[in-house]
Amino acid sequence: MARDPRTDLIHHPYQPPAGFHAPQVAVHKASTVIFGDVAAMRARDWRHKTGYTYGLHGTPTTFTLEARIAALEGAEHCALVPSGLAAIALVNQALLAQGDELLLPANVYGPSRELARNELARWGIAHRFYDPMAPAALPALLGPKTRLIWLEAPGSVTMEFPDLPELARIAHAHGVTTALDNTWGAGLAFNGFELGADIVMQALTKFPSGGGDVLMGSVCTRNAALHERIHLTHMRTGQGVAANDAELVLRSLATVALRYAAQDTTGRTLAQWLQARPEVVQVLHPALEGSPGHEHWKAHCTQAAGLFSVLFDGRFSAAQVDAFVDGLKLFKIGFSWAGPVSLVVPYDMKQLRPGQAWPGHLVRFSTGFEAVADLQADLAQAMALAFGA
Repeated sequence: MARDPRTDLIHHPYQPPAGFHAPQVAVHKASTVIFGDVAAMRARDWRHKTGYTYGLHGTPTTFTLEARIAALEGAEHCALVPSGLAAIALVNQALLAQGDELLLPANVYGPSRELARNELARWGIAHRFYDPMAPAALPALLGPKTRLIWLEAPGSVTMEFPDLPELARIAHAHGVTTALDNTWGAGLAFNGFELGADIVMQALTKFPSGGGDVLMGSVCTRNAALHERIHLTHMRTGQGVAANDAELVLRSLATVALRYAAQDTTGRTLAQWLQARPEVVQVLHPALEGSPGHEHWKAHCTQAAGLFSVLFDGRFSAAQVDAFVDGLKLFKIGFSWAGPVSLVVPYDMKQLRPGQAWPGHLVRFSTGFEAVADLQADLAQAMALAFGA
């Protein structure tokens, strides 16, 4: 008896021939994964990626992206999560328990700080802040309950580049695990593992994606036991990424080095030009002499992200600085960076770094792919408009 066509729409016998290869990785979407028989179902091992069990545990598309991100970071293992902040949270959840203590750099990424102050604090996990530019002061903060130290290079918004090897050396001498936020370096400016990190995370939202249209994060390790702790927490907390998002990052990875270099060139050109402007007190860019930690950047890096901050002279009011930002035409007001469009965000330093005195008003810039001469002209016209220059 012939089957109903509606059934054949679901159970059609046709299978395409094997052996299709193309430059782009195929997109495999699944929640349910089909097994040939019960024995195959029971034999599958999702922990070691030797087979497929459920979409949340990976598909050929996500396994491929994990392998390529691991290669970019110089790692052995990688876990993908829905955002960079989710990657930070995953590390904290995997390594910390009630009664433990976490150390964060004073210039830490804001949402990471708020995660520690709220969720981690409610779970009985304490945190303290350390000065990343003063490694000699770190040992005094390390106690018997300290389990994890987060590193950032450079610091969020204010762009200080710390002595990563020395911070890691001190942490390891006290038996403390180090985790590095390597979003700025993108696995290209330096190798986080070679500079002492045990875990390297990255917001793939930024350079690996590069389009300003994907949210994703990664957590990479070289140590199998450490990876297993992270991997099991990843499973138990239901972390997963969409296949179409993984495809977009895979498509962009081939050009990440070219994009990083291009934005680096534009960023340095504009930073050096702004450094000479009378309206500017200081340009915070690790590759520029005089920027905090420049000597550490120079010792370990040859590249820099197209990201920098500018301190405008304190003689200007906050309203004038806001007018400057509003007056920009090519730089768009928006968070994140590493996409094709240049971005700008003004920061209130009293909120961002309470208790610290700053000589001016801070504005952060992210360069896109516009012509550098046009971006420079845009900065000049906005300064003339707001500051009367």
